[in-house]
Amino acid sequence: MRLTCPHCGERDRREFYYAGSAEQLQRPARDAGEGAWNDYLHNRDNPAGDTRDLWYHESGCGAWLVVSRNTVTHAIASIELAAEVKR
Repeated sequence: MRLTCPHCGERDRREFYYAGSAEQLQRPARDAGEGAWNDYLHNRDNPAGDTRDLWYHESGCGAWLVVSRNTVTHAIASIELAAEVKR
């Protein structure tokens, strides 16, 4: 897979560090049970289809990117600088 960094251009995915979903997680309340905290810390969805992921250009410019892609086809719909993405 190749990613196009807005600063550096097209690069191999090995230059980037995958940091998980770009969607904001809902942190459990302080008094939530052990199960809720275990899920929050260790369990993530692994969807087949369209996702928004956070990637760090580790071996390049150091930019954080939001990559919209399909996990089945690996087709990339868009790549944006995380600092410019509106929530």
